[in-house]
Amino acid sequence: MKKILCCIGVLFYSSSVFSQVKDQVKDIVESIHGNFQIDAQYYNKDTAIGAPVVPQKVLSNGFGNVNYIRGGFSAGIRYESYNPVMQGFDPRYQGAGVPYRYARYKRGNLDITAGNFYEQFGSGMILRVYEERGLLYDNTIDGFRAIYSPYKGITLKGLIGHQRTFFTTAPGVVRAADIDININELFDSLLANKKTKVTIGGSFVSKYQSNQSPTLNQPENVGCGGGRITVNRGGFNIYGEYAYKINDPSYINKYSFKNGQGAYLSTSYAANGFSIMFAGKYVDNMSFRSDRDQTLNAAMINYMPALTKYHTYLMAAYYPYATQPNGEMAGQGEIQYKFKKGSPLGGKYGMEVAGNASMAYGIDSVNIAAKNDSRQYHYVVRSFTPGQKYFHDFNIEINKKFSKKVKGTFLYSNQYYNKSIVQFNTPVQEFPNIKANIIVVDVTYKYKPTSSIRFEGESMQTQQDKGNWGVLLVEWTPSSNFFAAVLDQYNYGNADPNKRLHYFLASVGFIRDAMRITLSYGKQRAGIFCVGGVCRTIPASDGLSLTVSTSF
Repeated sequence: MKKILCCIGVLFYSSSVFSQVKDQVKDIVESIHGNFQIDAQYYNKDTAIGAPVVPQKVLSNGFGNVNYIRGGFSAGIRYESYNPVMQGFDPRYQGAGVPYRYARYKRGNLDITAGNFYEQFGSGMILRVYEERGLLYDNTIDGFRAIYSPYKGITLKGLIGHQRTFFTTAPGVVRAADIDININELFDSLLANKKTKVTIGGSFVSKYQSNQSPTLNQPENVGCGGGRITVNRGGFNIYGEYAYKINDPSYINKYSFKNGQGAYLSTSYAANGFSIMFAGKYVDNMSFRSDRDQTLNAAMINYMPALTKYHTYLMAAYYPYATQPNGEMAGQGEIQYKFKKGSPLGGKYGMEVAGNASMAYGIDSVNIAAKNDSRQYHYVVRSFTPGQKYFHDFNIEINKKFSKKVKGTFLYSNQYYNKSIVQFNTPVQEFPNIKANIIVVDVTYKYKPTSSIRFEGESMQTQQDKGNWGVLLVEWTPSSNFFAAVLDQYNYGNADPNKRLHYFLASVGFIRDAMRITLSYGKQRAGIFCVGGVCRTIPASDGLSLTVSTSF
């Protein structure tokens, strides 16, 4: 507690009663900013929906960020408290502390950070250190980072440190270096006016973790390197990246000594209300962690983006896809077109149509026996062709404004979900593959400039898993400061008549400037919540929940 008070005292020593003030002598601007959020839930016993019993009755998550800036210097801390952590989050988040604190200084072409920081090289295939509060995911590095630009168009980065795992750090130390070169800026006198813009980059990341296995001769230093290129010309963009990782036996890959590699390619074009995008990736044994024995989302050094549409509607997101770092071939394509106002299909207000298709497969491989007790090889890739099907999502979305007061969104999605692989990572077919058709109708009636009513209806038709679902939502916003909503999720197609349940949820909220208060009461169905291919499991629950957040 003394350490926390000391950190806070340092931050507020120079500026404790104002948010911005100008130093009249040195003309340096000072500021203090931050944000706070508290989430809490009271849990009722509900055996009908399979809600786990919560002995404490009330669980909560909370955090507060405070940042201080003075000229090129900045510093900050984040306090977190879990008493204990709410259902659906990793139970290893337990207690309270300051897992994030930093000091940073920028001067000229040099930028140095001591303490905690976030960083990403390229697409993140080699390194991505970031925070996602919705998943309670935070793999920040605690150490040192330096960023230096020796010449215009060249940026060098170097870092070293340990990753956060809950309120401790992972045993492995992460070392990383990156170079990014903007060709046009570097050769400004020759290429400044060229329409084609090219950027290239290269990265190398290594981790050191001592071998604690009595039977396996695990490598203690594991390196991963790669390169990338970005080309822009007008509305056209292409990005490509390749990474290679030496053998890295871990719990996730069943302690395989096979080397890993990954490739990612995306291209897009946009002009005059039309856009098109294609992306593809190949991943083979690319799980990279600073603790080889960690599970779930802990101590992940790199990030494998999921090439799927990010759905916000409940039924369309019912079976989200989680990236498979041990082996995956995936692709995504999307076409968007905006019909102009006054055209036959656009009508008076225009219309936007988007079609999206994504697919993911395993890699074509064959298992082989281990050679000896100290080195294990579990599979070899036979060909650069797709293996077992994991997932697909074919959807079309229409956004149409019918009048000054009425607008609507209409979505159809056809999905395939290999539950055994995606959700439970088992090659054995324990669950039937799920095939689902989803329809969404979302209509908003804005009867005043700051007042509206939104009606949402969703339907998911499937013969597998829990069967058909229906969703109805009414959301009322009487003013810019208040909102209220009533939601019903009905599992009317469940094969077990006793489980054809309604999941009612009512919510009210108040918003003023940066403050937001939301109070909800009702039932939450069990499911999976994902952001960018990183997921967490949400158990069923029944009770009262409160969220309070603000920033300054």
